[in-house]
Amino acid sequence: MPNSKFYFCSVNIISAALSSIWKVWYYTTILIAILMLFPLLVITSANPAWYKSFFYLSRVWAWTVLLLSGFIPKTTWLQKPDRDGIYIICANHTSMIDIMMTLALFPNCFLFIGKKELAKFPLFGYFYKKTNLLVDRKSMRSRKTVFDRAAVKIDEGYGLCIFPEGGVPDTDVVLAPFKTGAFRLAVNKQITIIPVSFLDNKKHLPFDFTKGGPGVLRAVVHPFIEPKGAEEHEVEILMEKCREAILSGLGSVSQNLELSK
Repeated sequence: MPNSKFYFCSVNIISAALSSIWKVWYYTTILIAILMLFPLLVITSANPAWYKSFFYLSRVWAWTVLLLSGFIPKTTWLQKPDRDGIYIICANHTSMIDIMMTLALFPNCFLFIGKKELAKFPLFGYFYKKTNLLVDRKSMRSRKTVFDRAAVKIDEGYGLCIFPEGGVPDTDVVLAPFKTGAFRLAVNKQITIIPVSFLDNKKHLPFDFTKGGPGVLRAVVHPFIEPKGAEEHEVEILMEKCREAILSGLGSVSQNLELSK
């Protein structure tokens, strides 16, 4: 029995060490990919009118990070977007890799609505703040302002990506309650919602520095959801439909979580 405990302890230590080394490499790939594209990113981010060019460079950056980190995206498309379409992408939020995965999957030009804390990351934060919409989740005024700006961006021909949980939930939570902002915006602007389930991002890139590693990242892009009217109750209907769709994709994740308890 003591030998068995020593064995499992040693395995856990080695696993944590390897995951930590790999995490350092992952963050290094983010820097490498930015430096590769740096002159073009600086130029295309300098003028809001050039955002589409910046967006396509961001997709190159995302694919570079994914592949150098040893990730292989595997997507089930139950409906595919029009490259020129304007959508609100709503996915479960599990990991920092969610940003790269969304960029890699969707070719139609969009901006992220994300938390202001992301601006603190070296280089990445600079470009993220300069080209996307950041919000202070603790400030009601900030939340209102960011959705007003988002409505303007939709009018200018850009889609959005919003993680409706409003943040990354605890490890034991499959899907946290949704905020209404994305769905209110969809109703007000009559914009189609694309629900997306990320099945493996939390497992392969958790926020625990001693866990995670490369592998296949599965995603399910569900049938799109169209607002049926501009009435207030339509917000709740859209939100519930989106939540049900994402949960349906996360069914196997939910079962595995229950078995591990």
